[in-house]
Amino acid sequence: MIVFDLRCGNAHVFEAWFASSDAYADQRGRGLIQCPICSDATIEKAVMAPNIAPKGDRAAGPTPEMMKAALQTLAQAQQAALANSEWVGTAFADRARAMHVGDAEPATIHGQATRAEAKALVEEGVAVAPLLLPVVPPERAN
Repeated sequence: MIVFDLRCGNAHVFEAWFASSDAYADQRGRGLIQCPICSDATIEKAVMAPNIAPKGDRAAGPTPEMMKAALQTLAQAQQAALANSEWVGTAFADRARAMHVGDAEPATIHGQATRAEAKALVEEGVAVAPLLLPVVPPERAN
């Protein structure tokens, strides 16, 4: 298998895997490759950085097993933090703001906020933090 960075006629760059360079040429020649963003079939190879192996004296990066263990630890910590937190859904920004200005009793809450709502809360000095892993709303949980 070989991976190529491809660019469509509208300058969208995307990655695609092929069995070989010949397979890429064949599929491109038959018009089988399309941009996943705009469906343009005018496709060319984009400039790619070469995949050069690191020097032998460099420390190896984390293994997939190490990454999996780190994510599991993070998930457990987040789950423990949320165990004593109230799900407020899309009312998060309003509830957090109300607690901040003293219109509601302080509580530990979590919910959903748009990027704009979260930015506004931070600008207002409301202490908020994003959750690092997705949370399934209680009404969607099995």
